[in-house]
Amino acid sequence: MYATRTRNARPEPFTVHVGIGERLGLAHMDWPLTIAAFALIAFSVFVLGEATQNDVPGDPHYYLKRQAIYAVLGIVGMVVLTRIDYSRFRELRVGIYTFLCAGVSLVFVFGFAARGSRRAFELPFFSFQPSELGKLLLVLALAGFVIDGARRGSEVQRTVRYLCLGLAPAALVFLQPDLGTSMVFVAATLAVMYFGGVPWTHFAVIGGALVALVALVLVAAPAAGVPVLKGYQEERLTSFLSPHEHESGAGYQQNQSKIATGSGQLTGRGDKATQTRLDFVPERHTDFIFAVGAVFVLSLYALLFWRALRITTLSKNAYGTLVAGGIAVTLLFQTFVNVGMNLGIMPITGIPLPLMSYGGSSVVATLLAVGVLQSINVQAHLSQKGRFAW
Repeated sequence: MYATRTRNARPEPFTVHVGIGERLGLAHMDWPLTIAAFALIAFSVFVLGEATQNDVPGDPHYYLKRQAIYAVLGIVGMVVLTRIDYSRFRELRVGIYTFLCAGVSLVFVFGFAARGSRRAFELPFFSFQPSELGKLLLVLALAGFVIDGARRGSEVQRTVRYLCLGLAPAALVFLQPDLGTSMVFVAATLAVMYFGGVPWTHFAVIGGALVALVALVLVAAPAAGVPVLKGYQEERLTSFLSPHEHESGAGYQQNQSKIATGSGQLTGRGDKATQTRLDFVPERHTDFIFAVGAVFVLSLYALLFWRALRITTLSKNAYGTLVAGGIAVTLLFQTFVNVGMNLGIMPITGIPLPLMSYGGSSVVATLLAVGVLQSINVQAHLSQKGRFAW
């Protein structure tokens, strides 16, 4: 009546069936974050195709095709980083920091000059701007230095050390000159320091020093006949305070951007967006891409930032928290300044809108940053299951 096992019978081996999502590292990805990033880059390609059809004679899809290629390269890089345990970057912090400083330094020698600055290397098929990738590299390296130096010296000494590590590459970028990207470096440094537990009193002192520095650069130094900024940089930083007095000069871009944003209202005007299609908005494919679409873009960024900040609470270790927090604040800062620039409430600093502005270095670097966030999320889920990374 009952089946019996023979003496020599062996139990069937236990087999684990791993799906393709598990093998590629996709099973534990944060899909809302992925959807937000993919939707932003897809909308960017669409908007560029609509807004720049007349920019390159004989090739109406010039910007569209190149942005699509950058997106594919960035997505491949994102998937690769998703499969890598981000904790390995902590061990490579010195090499990453050295590569960062070397990259932003070598442009002074080997970079090509464009519009009065040297920011990028001219490669066979595209130009590479090291400072864009440097935003991510700075977060990865500085987070490692903060973790490993948490018990070295007094709190003041640690704060000064972290500031020096972050402001050194920021100063190199500023000298290119690239004021906007150097500001992003400063924001990334302060973000990592904040998530690293630097006391609020230190931030109060840093804030006071920044206010004094701004006053020195914009007021005291020019009055003494020793200008720190170039003339066009100073005009861009101050023209937003009285844009109607600079309608044909430094404030022209901002005024046209506000007209384009206002006429588009909540949903935008698509192929009827005359301010962009008829070339009223300069740099509409880079700095002023937000003027072509508004509420839909902001909702996607809100989703992106929410998921990034959520990952800071899920990390399996403190290093992941610092990295995720640094990336989240860096993206948030860039978006806030760029959107504020388009709306006339922030100065024009040339900061691109993440995943929306045209540019291979910016697009690829931002998608790589999303890949690091995904790695932190994946590793958090794997550690909860008592498993280890690849």
